[in-house]
Amino acid sequence: MKLGIIGCGAIGTDVAKAADEMEDIEKIYLFDIKKEASKKLCKYLNKAEIKTIKDFLDAVDVVFEAASQTAVEEYAEQIIKAGKDLVIMSVGSLLDEKFRKRLEKIAKEKRCKIYLPSGAVCGIDGVLSGSIDTIDEVTLVTTKPAGSLDKRFDRRTIVFEGNARDAVKKFPMNINVAASLALAGIGFDKTKVEIVADPVATRINHKILAHGKFGRLRAEVENMPNIKNPKSSYMASLSAIATLKRIVNPIQIGA
Repeated sequence: MKLGIIGCGAIGTDVAKAADEMEDIEKIYLFDIKKEASKKLCKYLNKAEIKTIKDFLDAVDVVFEAASQTAVEEYAEQIIKAGKDLVIMSVGSLLDEKFRKRLEKIAKEKRCKIYLPSGAVCGIDGVLSGSIDTIDEVTLVTTKPAGSLDKRFDRRTIVFEGNARDAVKKFPMNINVAASLALAGIGFDKTKVEIVADPVATRINHKILAHGKFGRLRAEVENMPNIKNPKSSYMASLSAIATLKRIVNPIQIGA
């Protein structure tokens, strides 16, 4: 398999290094609008080469996005139209229902897949399974160290309380997990989100609460920050790598 990577930041770097060690991946193509980022990463890889998306698209089987919502909006459609599978980390980009449905329609026509890793949360599989019947309520409570947000906080503060749609709009770089949870369950408008800034907290904490006909679900993870970017959880990188392994592995685990 040949892999294209868009975005050579913390998550893109972790995925590229893991992919470089996978026997099933024979070639990696790197792209980042910051050329220095792709050049720096390429030095540490054996299978990698730097190319533009236009230049590598025909050669790859899968494209992995770890850049931004803007990157998804700009490149996703052409990737899917080329019949390539796409892994999206910036799940908040799918907030626009027309855009999401358009990608889904093209993917069906081209018989390719769009993968959305669960990211820095646990419990997505349970919510996805529960949504086959009726889910009454889903809530995400995210607690972040005050320093991981762009504003300074001297005490524990609820910085957002509302639905997933508004959370993704207001915190596009911090709350992609809310988008993943909304898509797995009861949608952007019904999924409740609370974001807390805590100067005492040293780790990013995500707690999912849900109940419905399946019963009750409570899933909580206390994430270690990614050493390459403290604003990102290391679990997000691991989730991305697990998704990549799932693509190449004949045995599929999970809902």
